[in-house]
Amino acid sequence: MTVIVHLQLIKFLSLKIVQNISNFSDKEKTYVTIGTFDGVHFGHQKIIEKLIDEAKKADKKSVVLTFFPHPRMVLQKDVSLELINTIEERATLLKKTGLDYLIIHPFSKEFSRMTALEFVRDILVNQLNISKLIIGYDHHFGKNREGNITQLTEYSHLYDFKVEEIPAQDIDDVSVSSTKIRRALATGNLKTANNFLGYDFMLNGNVVNGKKLGGKIGYPTANIDIKESYKLIPKTGVYIVKSTIDEKTIFGMMNIGNRPTVNGNHQTIEVHFFDFNQNLYDRNLTIELIYFLRDEEKFDSVEILIQQLKKDEETARNYIKKKMKL
Repeated sequence: MTVIVHLQLIKFLSLKIVQNISNFSDKEKTYVTIGTFDGVHFGHQKIIEKLIDEAKKADKKSVVLTFFPHPRMVLQKDVSLELINTIEERATLLKKTGLDYLIIHPFSKEFSRMTALEFVRDILVNQLNISKLIIGYDHHFGKNREGNITQLTEYSHLYDFKVEEIPAQDIDDVSVSSTKIRRALATGNLKTANNFLGYDFMLNGNVVNGKKLGGKIGYPTANIDIKESYKLIPKTGVYIVKSTIDEKTIFGMMNIGNRPTVNGNHQTIEVHFFDFNQNLYDRNLTIELIYFLRDEEKFDSVEILIQQLKKDEETARNYIKKKMKL
């Protein structure tokens, strides 16, 4: 399975994103943590905040080292893997934490054959100039996952850096939260998912041409094409959503599904924006899901579908007015 990441070196307000460890060139000492951080939810944020706080107190740079593609995509060729965030979404979320560096290293079979000693010596010490590693209690690394906290501690004495183990409870909380988020999204329990995330779950993609059926019934839609096959798509149904378009927050409703009333034969993601009529073709949009309205249904006629869409719009507008204080 070939996965291409279209992510160049980007500088946000304070965060520098570096593709490939070999491109990291800061000579200052670093505090590092390693992980996928999929979702960047409350549990992840707690670990990252700890990293940033300790790094600042020690006058060091804070670094998150992550790998992409996900190791399971490479080693197990797991095409069923579903991640809460695309790598770009993850980077955008990490931008908000105050982190100094996010290093995204390409994971490959060749890289997986690096021994634990080689990883510590060549990557952490020689390349990242590590001063302290903050790592999970059950973290394994290196060829055949041979490296563990015991070896890390031994290497830390040899190469003069500190190791701090994140408590088992905190790591378990992270794992449980990620599982609950995925389960909630799969069952339409968006409120639970967003509560665990600490932000509204998002979908990101380009607006592409559709069959323009929505426009014919008074509900024109932007058809969102999500390129990343590994991105978790929530339960089919109708959602209240919002997006930022030309620096303005625009609300609407979105359907994820096969459009059974009009004999659709594949899943689409279509957004109808309220009070908005600009051409969005070829634009990249981030759609934030804020409320699950209902399951997708097959109606006996297009007329009945239109009646339901009017009810959905009324419900959505009332929700937005009440909850979003507009």
